[in-house]
Amino acid sequence: MNRRNFIQSNAVLGLSSVIPDTIPNTQPATDNRLYWAKLLYKIAEPVLKNLAEGTLVKNWKVEYSPAWDNRNAKVAYLEGFARTIVGVAPWLALPDDATEEGQLRKKMRDYALKSIENSVNPSHPDYMLWRKEGQTLVDAAFLAQALLKAPDALWKPLDSVGQKRVIEEFKLLRRVVPPNNNWVLFAAIVEAFLLSIGEEADRYRIEFGVRKIEDWYVGDGWFKDGEIFHTDYYNSFVIQPMMVDVLQTWLEANKRQSPNGNHKALQERTTLAVKRMQRHADFLERLISPEGSFPAFGRSVTYRLGAFQALAHAALIHQLPEGVSPAQVRCALTAVMKRMFAQEGIFDKEGWLTLGFAGHQPNIADSYSNAGSMYLTTLGFLPLGLPTTDPFWADLDAEWTQQKA
Repeated sequence: MNRRNFIQSNAVLGLSSVIPDTIPNTQPATDNRLYWAKLLYKIAEPVLKNLAEGTLVKNWKVEYSPAWDNRNAKVAYLEGFARTIVGVAPWLALPDDATEEGQLRKKMRDYALKSIENSVNPSHPDYMLWRKEGQTLVDAAFLAQALLKAPDALWKPLDSVGQKRVIEEFKLLRRVVPPNNNWVLFAAIVEAFLLSIGEEADRYRIEFGVRKIEDWYVGDGWFKDGEIFHTDYYNSFVIQPMMVDVLQTWLEANKRQSPNGNHKALQERTTLAVKRMQRHADFLERLISPEGSFPAFGRSVTYRLGAFQALAHAALIHQLPEGVSPAQVRCALTAVMKRMFAQEGIFDKEGWLTLGFAGHQPNIADSYSNAGSMYLTTLGFLPLGLPTTDPFWADLDAEWTQQKA
């Protein structure tokens, strides 16, 4: 990518066009943070604002893969909503402030809360396709993950009617038998969320999902996805971070219910899952080139920054691998964002994400992909949930591994 495209990408987001000739490492971290926040807002606003205002189905002309597998097309709306809110959730959990970022965050939180309410209201025009397709389990899981990441911002402020409706939709998903792959974690995290709020949970679906994933570990920070090992980003899209979230939630719930109980075995499983995610995050950081590109391979590569969820999640919970500093992760991910989101066609004329990797490339979309699927890219922004004083944002810029190499 050339210097002019970097300047254009920042101009779109209202940032300074003074960009160094090489990506590292002269911008203050505060400028990088504002860039992240504005970019995330640009991605998320069309989905959450329209859903909050009851115009999502009306205004979103969803793009589908040319190889679309002919499932119910309305799954796109829940995909777009759930995959957006899971990435913005940690950011929305931060307290309000009077900064430019804080004003964006407050507006987005208001949209998010109203979006949750509308999505589960059967009489609302944007009521989601909760009760028909098995695909619903996938995106209910991302909503559950969002609620686990920001309960004080996204769950507790809901009124009792909204909470009751979410719980009802989640429990009705027990009708979906997950296939023998990463979907077992989707069932597990929905039940883990119910457990976290004191609802009756199907603990078998939690234990079954966790045990399956544990059995599929092949070593060196990699899990199989079912009985087959896939060379793709699904360890980061789903498996590693969701495994950690499920186990941590399960452990915390057990400690609350039985403060004097013996939780050693579950604690050890949780610690091991974190270590495995750390190892996987180490690989992900090394995939980022000195120029801010990364390899495009495997299923669902159109999820873009979602490929780095395990790295972003490790940063969010202060569990980066040894020898990988928060600052170098910040700089590496910033470089990826600036390179990727400067590409022409990544947004359509109305501001929705398009099918593709670097721009609009619909022919590389998998048969199950639609424009709603693309919003899993928000998971690359999880460290926005860290305050400005955290080393991730406060430390001086640093080279990442490929630059050092």
